[in-house]
Amino acid sequence: MKDISLVKILPMEPRIPFINVRMFAGILSVIALIASIFLFSTRGLNYGIDFTGGTVIELDFGQETDLELVRTAVGDMGFAGSTFQGITPPLDLNKNYEFIRVGIPLQPETVETGGSEAQQIALRKVEAGLTEKVGKFEVYSQDVVGSKVSGELRTKGIMAVGLALLMVLAYIWFRFEWQFGLGAVAALFHDVLLTIGVFSLAQIEFNLSIIAAILTIVGYSLNDTVIVYDRIRENLRKYKTKPLPEVLNLAINDTLSRTVLTSLTTLLALIALYVLGGAGLRGFSFAMIWGVFVGTYSSIFVASPLLLLLKLKRGVNTGNRDAGA
Repeated sequence: MKDISLVKILPMEPRIPFINVRMFAGILSVIALIASIFLFSTRGLNYGIDFTGGTVIELDFGQETDLELVRTAVGDMGFAGSTFQGITPPLDLNKNYEFIRVGIPLQPETVETGGSEAQQIALRKVEAGLTEKVGKFEVYSQDVVGSKVSGELRTKGIMAVGLALLMVLAYIWFRFEWQFGLGAVAALFHDVLLTIGVFSLAQIEFNLSIIAAILTIVGYSLNDTVIVYDRIRENLRKYKTKPLPEVLNLAINDTLSRTVLTSLTTLLALIALYVLGGAGLRGFSFAMIWGVFVGTYSSIFVASPLLLLLKLKRGVNTGNRDAGA
């Protein structure tokens, strides 16, 4: 039987001229970054309850319930921005059907009602409307996220991503040289900004799970970048007189099989999670799928070519520049 494994299909020693197309890739990345910034500044993000504040209630209808029916019923009541999710109830309840989790955005204060009273009025309206249009239910749990808490969550989410980038810069700088550190952080910043741009374009709900996905993307992309950088450092020591563009291109090609195989196997798991994971995991899995694509792209077309722009030289951590061949 013919061996059709991917390892056999991929060339053993690929020689693809990645560095030769760095200008085209750079223009493409700049356009994508500008588009992401424009989308974020004009359309913004579709923040979830975690970041906007509101009330989340878990409803037990006593039987399997159509989530779209609940979504339509609440939408007809005029509560734009509400979130809906089917969730598995705790095992000790012995339920063989999903509960429905509904997130009601924070309601604005009026002259007659304060913020908390307006929220309670909205909840009573939702409960009455669902009883009429869907059926009787029990409220299993109810959690309120105030505007102050949601603001703190948003600030801490931004701080988490920023701190991760700073720690990456420090680690790569310590392990390699400062050009490697700046190149890695620029590639990670590229990945994060493009992810935010895609979420702004698609208006997928942006919540705490997406922050977790972005931090995971940072780790995944960094892993790819470090593998390529480590091979660049080895090749700089091995080929002491070879021009830098050729060394970079050789390193990318040397690690190409590993990069492709890792990305494909990761994507298989993420696609299964996206298709079978339900609405609650769809945003997270979508962010991860997109992150694998942009992370793989940036480790090849952003992180490595930036070393040329930053004028990397053979130093203590890369090999002796003056040594012979």
